Formats: sequence, structure tokens, C-alpha cells
Amino acid sequence: MVTTTGRRILVVEDEAMVAEVVERYLRRDGHVVEVLHDGASAVEALESRPPDLVVLDIMLPNIDGLDLCRHIRATGDTPVILLTARDGEADRVAGLALGADDYVTKPFSPRELAARVQAVLRRAGGGSATATELRFGSLVVRTGPRTVTRDGVPVPLTAREFDLLVHFARHPGQVFSREQIVSAVWGDAFEGDEGTVTVHVRRLRAKVEPDASAPVHLKTVWGVGYRFDP
Repeated sequence: MVTTTGRRILVVEDEAMVAEVVERYLRRDGHVVEVLHDGASAVEALESRPPDLVVLDIMLPNIDGLDLCRHIRATGDTPVILLTARDGEADRVAGLALGADDYVTKPFSPRELAARVQAVLRRAGGGSATATELRFGSLVVRTGPRTVTRDGVPVPLTAREFDLLVHFARHPGQVFSREQIVSAVWGDAFEGDEGTVTVHVRRLRAKVEPDASAPVHLKTVWGVGYRFDP
């Protein structure tokens, strides 16, 4: 059984009171928490003390959260949860496009944030040690080790992208609305809008399709949602 407790969490938040509350709730769940207050310090920590997950405020001194998210995605697949202003829709969309796994809007419930951390870690941690293999032409999805290859080449996906792909791949030919996808992949606690699905599908296509502009597998069903063609 995969456990999500005892993981290393990096919290990057310049508001000391917010950072203190987040740290306290995450430590209650048994995590090892490091708190930093600016982007430059976070870059150094990511290189010297790699965490299992990053809770990342978008508005930061030195290096802002979006640039830091871009840096994280350029160097690996560490899960990222963004903390954003309630009216910062453009920032949320940009963060998801850069590869963030989830976001929480301020002001937020620290208990909800802790639950989202657990959920993202659980998805990133994988499931059964025995791989279930799904093959679709040159695209191979192995759900045990949570790996994807195309033409034998590994395809790096975030935890959320992988879950989205598996959801589609396990229901080939079935059309899902954005609302259904949010419920299946993000869960009922999700408070964002359905545009999040569009961003993730676009990003997933760019990684798994030979030509994202003419997708072979991830098809749009106009006016309804999306369908996976095997």
C-alpha cells in the first residue's frame, strides 16, 4: 500500500502568517515541511533538497510563482499546487498550462489545502506494484509504475496529466463532458471552472500526440466534450 504521509513538502509563500498556517496543517499530517518566502531561495532548495511536492504562491519576490513553476517543469515532474488570488483567473490558467497539478484560491481553508496535498501525492505515488498495460498503437500506458511511452520513448507527464490520460484510455470511444471529467479526475471538491479540462487536454495532446493540431487519440466532440480513440 502506498502511503502519502511523511513526504517532503516545500511551501513557497511570502505571507508569513499564511505560510505558518499551511506548515502547521501539513505537519499535522506527518509531512516534513520546509517554508521559504521567495523564488530565488526556492530554486536553490529544489536543486539541493528536492521535495515530493511544492505548494507555491504565484506572487513572490525575486522570481514569481509562474516562473518557478516553469523551472520545476523544465527539470522534473514534482507535483505543484498553486496558491492564487481569487480574481487571478489568468494566473490560474497560465499555471495549469505550465504544468501545475492543482490550485487553491485565497482566502482558502487550510484543511482543504491539506486534503488537496494528500490527493495529489496519492496520485503521484502510484498504485499497485503490478503494472497494467494499455496499448494504443505506439502509445503505451502502464498504470502500475505510472509510465507512458510513445514509440518506445518515455513521455514525462504530471500526476494530473497521467490520471487524465488513464481515465480516457480506460474508456475508449466514450464521450465525456468537461463536467464528467472534472468529477472523475479532480473529484467533487474541485472549485475551479471547466476550462481547466481544456487546458490539461491541450497540454496532454502536446505530449502524447504525434501532431497536437491533428490528434489521433484525444478527440474533441464539439459541443459535448472529449473522446479517446484507441
